[in-house]
Amino acid sequence: MTDAPLIHAMICYDAGDPKRIQHFLKVYEFAKLIGTGERLDGSMQHVLETAAIVHDIGIRLSEQKYGSSSGKYQEQEGPPEARKMLADLGYPEAVITRVCYLVGHHHTYTGISGSDYRILVEADFLVNLYEDGVNTEAVQSAYENIFRTDTGKWLCREIYGIIKPSARIKGTP
Repeated sequence: MTDAPLIHAMICYDAGDPKRIQHFLKVYEFAKLIGTGERLDGSMQHVLETAAIVHDIGIRLSEQKYGSSSGKYQEQEGPPEARKMLADLGYPEAVITRVCYLVGHHHTYTGISGSDYRILVEADFLVNLYEDGVNTEAVQSAYENIFRTDTGKWLCREIYGIIKPSARIKGTP
């Protein structure tokens, strides 16, 4: 199944909000890159890419209902919206169920279960670190506390020019 119909649906869903559209497209591309680098099997890669496209689908409803786009509200409001969109596009129930789980947990950084979950969090962090304009110390902290995959760690180091913790301690690059 190609991702194009879902990407088109999400662009329509977020029409008029270029920042949100560009955000999910960047997360999608980083998730695809990390998943490929970590050699996910085809079905898990498909779930990961699908989840990356819809991961923030709960923001608009959260802002309407609560006046906030906090992660807690996104996780609460996102899964029903994702379920409807994916079902309308004919996604299999097993894919919908896992994607909804990921959407409902993508701001929960404890108890991460599954490579698809881990990679979605890492891809979202890669984008959020840039979009939020965080300082070097915050990037280093995210690198040390969030990133676990070899590909995600490599991307974080290369994109943000950070030093591996062991290298920093030894005083070498």
